[in-house]
Amino acid sequence: MRTADLVTAALLMALGGIVIYDAARLGFGWGDEGPRSGFFPFWLAVLMVVISLAILIQALMRASKKTFVTREQFVPVLKVLVPIAGFIAVTDPPGPWSGLGLYLAGGLYLGFYMRWVGRHDWRSVVALSFAVPVITFFIFETWFLVPMPKGPVEAWFGY
Repeated sequence: MRTADLVTAALLMALGGIVIYDAARLGFGWGDEGPRSGFFPFWLAVLMVVISLAILIQALMRASKKTFVTREQFVPVLKVLVPIAGFIAVTDPPGPWSGLGLYLAGGLYLGFYMRWVGRHDWRSVVALSFAVPVITFFIFETWFLVPMPKGPVEAWFGY
């Protein structure tokens, strides 16, 4: 557990350092019209580095050799990680071939997850796997006019 805390704190400190560097490049002071572009990112990153430093010091002072995660605890994490990685891979993959798009991939992910993890009956799985992507399609594409990654199904309907 100590090692995981040390690695996490170090990574968060490095990320905070990157944000501080970029915010300083943008300018983190106060201009004539108010805060400059890097003002809020700079101070949030400073806060993140300070808190990460506190976690790092706390982890260094602790002598715990307790296991970070057991096999039984890791299985539920994989039940979330593997399907979401598949969802991301098929939504809008890089390269010359087209993906399934956000809506079709989302419906497949929702159905798979409902059935595999939730153990819901097929009627609920099919109904929600169809309804949720259709509703979100109309909300984003027609009401808010926000284009999302589309696949072959949307192309068949002219989008």
